[in-house]
Amino acid sequence: MHSASTLNTTDSIRDNMDCPACGSSVTLEVGPDHPISTALLDVVLATEEDECIELSRHCWNCGWGEERQLRVESVDTTAGDETVVERSAIIDDITDELAAIENLETLKDARAEVRRQRRLAPSTENMEKDGRE
Repeated sequence: MHSASTLNTTDSIRDNMDCPACGSSVTLEVGPDHPISTALLDVVLATEEDECIELSRHCWNCGWGEERQLRVESVDTTAGDETVVERSAIIDDITDELAAIENLETLKDARAEVRRQRRLAPSTENMEKDGRE
């Protein structure tokens, strides 16, 4: 078992994706509790403090392989901006709803309404900044 490592950037992982023996591409598997297609970044973000992440790298050209375990010593998180999160969720909802509309005229009407609302928005923002309602 290897000692705990600090993972600073995903770039350090991408830079080492060539086989040290033959230079071919290697596969990176995160396991064994994750599907083969699971991205390392997703696993890292879901990992709790004091958990281990098991990694396997294999070269299918020459047979080289290695296994590693990364132990997460601590997890520091900060709260996201609630307004940004809410805005993103609303945009996703709008995008999904628009994608379901098949009638071209309905889409054009929706676009016209959005543009009308955007033209009205600056006057509303100015009133809020001046303290008037």
